[in-house]
Amino acid sequence: MAQDSPGISSDSGSVIGVRGAVIDVRWQNGPLPPIDAALSVRWDRPEMLVLEVHSHLDTQTLRAIALQATSGLARGTQVQALGGPLAVPVGDAVLGRLLDVAGMPGDLGPALPPDTPRRPIHAAQPSLSAATSATEIFETGIKVIDLLAPLAQGGKAAMFGGAGVGKTVLVMELIHATVEKYKGISVFAGIGERSREGHELLTEMQGSGVLPRTVLVFGQMNEPPGARFRVPLTALTMAEHFRDQKHQNVLLLMDNVFRFVQAGAELSSLLGRLPSRVGYQPTLASEVAALQERIASVAGASVTAIQAVYVPADDFTDPAVTAISSHMDSIIMLSRKLAAEGFYPAIDPLASSSVLLDPLVVGETHYAVAEQARETLARFAELQDIIALLGVEELGAADRLIVKRARRLQRFLSQPFVVTEAFTGTKGRSVSRAETLAGCQAILNGETDEWAESSLYMIGTLDEARQKEAAAKTGQTA
Repeated sequence: MAQDSPGISSDSGSVIGVRGAVIDVRWQNGPLPPIDAALSVRWDRPEMLVLEVHSHLDTQTLRAIALQATSGLARGTQVQALGGPLAVPVGDAVLGRLLDVAGMPGDLGPALPPDTPRRPIHAAQPSLSAATSATEIFETGIKVIDLLAPLAQGGKAAMFGGAGVGKTVLVMELIHATVEKYKGISVFAGIGERSREGHELLTEMQGSGVLPRTVLVFGQMNEPPGARFRVPLTALTMAEHFRDQKHQNVLLLMDNVFRFVQAGAELSSLLGRLPSRVGYQPTLASEVAALQERIASVAGASVTAIQAVYVPADDFTDPAVTAISSHMDSIIMLSRKLAAEGFYPAIDPLASSSVLLDPLVVGETHYAVAEQARETLARFAELQDIIALLGVEELGAADRLIVKRARRLQRFLSQPFVVTEAFTGTKGRSVSRAETLAGCQAILNGETDEWAESSLYMIGTLDEARQKEAAAKTGQTA
């Protein structure tokens, strides 16, 4: 159950209306439970059904949102208050487990111990005086991110991209990189994930040995909108416990935050609200803010959030995308054009940004290299139309040099991933920030002007490219 039976109050009611995930309840005893309180349905099915109070319609009637499937729920079914918000298991017992929105195991493993501590999913964010700002660099080992959109330890980063450009692969690579480097706790929230993706992630983590320090929380695509709407809060509650009680650094990964917004829109239409821009719920901004502002770090422990965000129809001006991006420290944009050209990770270096790309944070050298790289790639983008029409030969000498270096820089910023080894046969690479800066500086200074572009494609450090170039030249002379 969501809470222990001693916590169940004597207050009860009965179902008077069912509209998909929205349930109307007539209360019989005592005052109505407060907004966000959890209710338990006493029906004749083995699976639990938890409701969450959404609004009070009058002094005796409330409207609630179901967190599990309501198929078979009849009018007149008894409903009982659980005495507070939904409380989910937290602590060491949930490590290595796959749980649902109510904290029930979904990995066919043993039940959680009865003495597992529980924590309500609704909580206030840390006060401004208790929260700490994020200025320490969170190295990922992914060249293009560490160079142009560095992540903050204790900050929030989002990866925006359309369907099939590599968001989930990037999230899985970051799990690998960070669990190895930072030895912290990882909490993964699968919001509206396909069942296949959840199964693949669980199998992948079991094989790589990172599962014992990870919690997986899923509200899958086939579950009702209430589950997808509350899964981020369940995962965040578990992360907050490790931060506040255990004083451990936590990596919180969410894939996909757009599905959280989508679930809110589904519930909004079921509740009869008038739609807002592009058909989204009128409460879009406040719902996103309520989630994002709870992701915070306190003195001694940080919560670093990395979120994948689906961009509908590759429209980066979509209201959901702009609402989420306004809360982020680092914004990583994935490009379909780069993916089509074979550059992976398909991160757009010109559209991606970070508040940490500041000489006072990353240092003068990093800032200068990043700015020079961005200027070179921006000028190359401007020249693309001329090159397509007239060819590179018609450019001036200075522009031809920029094109040569930009093409090499593009290839150097591609990188094979550990999680794609099984598909590509290429061993994954993790590159330190110092090696990334040294490689980019060498390319921008012209040290690789005479190298073949292929020597810089899908490699780790510049030394590896140097070996490929030397091997190619040896093969030619032979």
